[in-house]
Amino acid sequence: MPVVRDLRVLLRLRDFRHLLAVRLLSQGADGVYQVALAAYVVFSPEKQTSPVAIASAMAVLLLPYSLVGPFAGVLLDRWRRRQVLLYGNLLRALLAAVTAVLIASHVPDWLFYVSALCVTAVNRFVLSGLSAALPRVVDTERLVLANSLSPTAGTLAATIGGGLAFGVRLLAADSDAAVVLLGATLYLCAALTALTMPPGLLGPDQHPARPSLATAVITTARDLLEALRHLAAPPRREAVRALLSMTVMRFCYGALLVLVLMLCRYALSSDPDDGLGLLGLAFAISGAGFFAAAVVTPWAAGRLGPGRWIAVCATSAAVLEPALGLPFTTVPMLVSAFVLGLITQGAKIATDTIVQSSVDDSFRGRIFSVYDVLFNVAFVGAAGVAALMLPPDGRSVTLVITVTLIYAAVASAMTRFECR
Repeated sequence: MPVVRDLRVLLRLRDFRHLLAVRLLSQGADGVYQVALAAYVVFSPEKQTSPVAIASAMAVLLLPYSLVGPFAGVLLDRWRRRQVLLYGNLLRALLAAVTAVLIASHVPDWLFYVSALCVTAVNRFVLSGLSAALPRVVDTERLVLANSLSPTAGTLAATIGGGLAFGVRLLAADSDAAVVLLGATLYLCAALTALTMPPGLLGPDQHPARPSLATAVITTARDLLEALRHLAAPPRREAVRALLSMTVMRFCYGALLVLVLMLCRYALSSDPDDGLGLLGLAFAISGAGFFAAAVVTPWAAGRLGPGRWIAVCATSAAVLEPALGLPFTTVPMLVSAFVLGLITQGAKIATDTIVQSSVDDSFRGRIFSVYDVLFNVAFVGAAGVAALMLPPDGRSVTLVITVTLIYAAVASAMTRFECR
């Protein structure tokens, strides 16, 4: 198969393998850390979780660090990206260890959120750096395949990390702190793996003097304006459409995630531990959907074009999600998780490819940071909308139909633009 042949060639590239290893370890640690947070915040027996509580937690963890995104882009276009991967993962290892101590000490929730917020804030630099660095280790012809393998493999690593976290919880009761320490260990391994790459390998090509914090703050607005002007130029309008479509689809993903959380916590299980296990199964099946997207997307995007593939993904979601989601029972929900993973990752691979192929390297870090901000604001906004619409047990026909209509609108818009 051509895809298998190209994949073998890609994995022979030493620099790509090293960058991929950093991503796998880093996102594996993310999966461990996220399961620990979900278990502590949502599935603790002593906590009576509501959609509003979930939305509030997402807002606390995501919205403030979304503000870091533009600054991450400005600095990523000045700092060596290899150093960002090294020191970012070292810092996350330290902060995750602090979070474990706070969990074990039963501190007030706000202090726990502050620590978790710091971990996710650093995560912006690491993930943006990984995306911006990818074109530096593969050629343009294999960029679609690299975008299929690398982010999808990272998502699968996060899923496996989540599975490890579930395993630790099964072996030891009240082990959220131990799970977080496992995540800290993986962050440390990711930092050490970054040392296998030369400092200047991942760019950017020009290395101006590292700005002070005050200088970075002052120049952020100007630099972002330049990046947005670069993105808005006619040759990059396809990238703008892809970014907007992916942002809206991310909104749908966030709303459905809150629905699944509430179903697992209350409607489909009466025991918090059983509900957490069901949620883990749903995430594992969704991870299989991500893997399927990595296999299908290079072929589909090559035949249809990335923009048309986004339209196909949105159309599939609009047709399948209501059929699978409206019964509000376990088996259709799990099938829906697979479909959601497939269409979301398939559209993201196509969007990443369009953006990376359309923008210059000197702007890539800033634009991917804006990309991340759009993702997170849409995700938190979806959680807020879901909190207003969901009943306590998570069964909401209105929310499922609303998400279906949004997917249909994205499909219609992308089809119209691509057929011009």
